[in-house]
Amino acid sequence: MKVMIDLCIVPLGVGVSLSPYIAACEKVLSEAGLKTALHAYGTNIEGEWDEVFAAVKRCHETVHALGAPRVTTTIKVGTRTDRTQTMEDKIRSVCEKL
Repeated sequence: MKVMIDLCIVPLGVGVSLSPYIAACEKVLSEAGLKTALHAYGTNIEGEWDEVFAAVKRCHETVHALGAPRVTTTIKVGTRTDRTQTMEDKIRSVCEKL
């Protein structure tokens, strides 16, 4: 099943600069071959359900391996069965109405 998620991973107990941890997660997602769009407070990810959630697990493992004793994650998940839709399709649909 195709899925689109909005992922926000926050390492805890590592100070205020989180960009090295986020960059490590972005590498994990890239290596997984997933379509992503980084934004100011997270990453949109598009792909097959099992591949997307396996990559989320690897992100947690990577952030812990970098020294974060705790990780909190917020995920919004969307699936469709009526048609295929990409991240760009969703944005285009809104922009056409502006």
